[in-house]
Amino acid sequence: MNSELSAVLAHVDDNLDEGLERLKALLRIKSISTDPAYAPECRRAANWLSEQLQDLGFEAAPRQTPGHPVVVAHSPDQVGPHVLFYAHYDVQPVDPLSQWHSDPFEPVVQTDAKGNRIIIARGASDDKGQMMTFIEACRAWKTVTGTLPVRVSMLLEGEEESGGPSLPDFLTTHRDELSAADIALVCDTRMWDAATPSVITMLRGLVAEEIEITCARKDLHSGMFGNAARNPNQILAQIIASLRTADGSVAIPDFYDDVAEISPELKAQWAGLGFDEGAFLGTAGLSVPAGETGRTILETLWARPTCEINGMTGGYTGDGFKTVIPATACAKISFRLVSNMDPEKIRQAFRRHVEAQLPPDCTIRFTGHGGSPAITVPSDGAALQKAISALTEEWGKRAVITGSGGSIPVVGEFKRVLDLDTFLIGFARIDNKVHSPNEKYDVESFYKGTRSWVRILAALAD
Repeated sequence: MNSELSAVLAHVDDNLDEGLERLKALLRIKSISTDPAYAPECRRAANWLSEQLQDLGFEAAPRQTPGHPVVVAHSPDQVGPHVLFYAHYDVQPVDPLSQWHSDPFEPVVQTDAKGNRIIIARGASDDKGQMMTFIEACRAWKTVTGTLPVRVSMLLEGEEESGGPSLPDFLTTHRDELSAADIALVCDTRMWDAATPSVITMLRGLVAEEIEITCARKDLHSGMFGNAARNPNQILAQIIASLRTADGSVAIPDFYDDVAEISPELKAQWAGLGFDEGAFLGTAGLSVPAGETGRTILETLWARPTCEINGMTGGYTGDGFKTVIPATACAKISFRLVSNMDPEKIRQAFRRHVEAQLPPDCTIRFTGHGGSPAITVPSDGAALQKAISALTEEWGKRAVITGSGGSIPVVGEFKRVLDLDTFLIGFARIDNKVHSPNEKYDVESFYKGTRSWVRILAALAD
């Protein structure tokens, strides 16, 4: 395996430019999933990927969904463990177009102020560049040896940037086909820093609720009804103020029932990451942490649940002034969950907490939005340690195990529907301007990401 691995890595070295040209071809396809006008472009991207994988010997085809196609591919190789690789070929809209320095769909390779070669285009980092690192790694193995060291299946989605509405049903329908894998690999993440690769093993879950409080049948004159009529804005403010305590914790009864403390070993590992709390808050113009007192920011981001008010409306908010007591007031509130927390249990606890505070003459309407559990992959598993070793060897710096404060629904669906644990391994950087004008991907990230996947596939085969 060592001689084969060396030959495959050498092939990556010698064919970087060809790989970049293939990435450019994919970046030129305007696969914006949120805009129906670009549906033909999404189909074109799915067809392009299918043809690329077919050329590598995969059984690959776009599968139809109520939305954009899902590309499913299976390698003929029957050796070693079976991995399911996930990425998405759709991209965000490019607005505001005036802030781009070049055509978003005509990729440009240039050298930045730090001397790094970068490729600029919509989707360069999220997620086409990341996706192509894995495909190019498979290409290198197939070109040099004729086979892959492990069995590989791919699931390439076309609706991730528009909420992935078709994927849950697609996974359920094709459960028997896709659950044959042993682990899932997702590349839609970033490195810890520019020199340190990481594997994310913890993702928070998500519950979102919208509430609408109604008092009077219509808006009222605040002079004629002030003091006499309930004001839903005030009631909403009181309810929202009751969600947190002075020490930053969530005040909803039973909220922490299923929340476990992280191990001392994991806490020590996070402490050794060199995370600069002041610099992190400084990027947002802040200086004082707002989470639970006595906990580090990384702990509150990765291992503690949250309650956040995402939006509030009620009464007159236009120009000038209008002295009304509104009939309704609304808020959008979300919860990030950690391991063992049941999304539905948290939803019901929140609703009970709100209903208990409603005074007479008031009604409330709840609208639920999403409910995915948190995901944690055991950090001592053999496959994970092999991936860590492969990344460390490629980058020359010990790869780290990290968490993520965000939620990636597909990872939860892989666990819920397919019973698959997922390793999140990406090579994006924090300054890649994902979702923003002038999105970029470092050529070094593309190159070393491809080499990393070559090594990981070899390591998983041992």
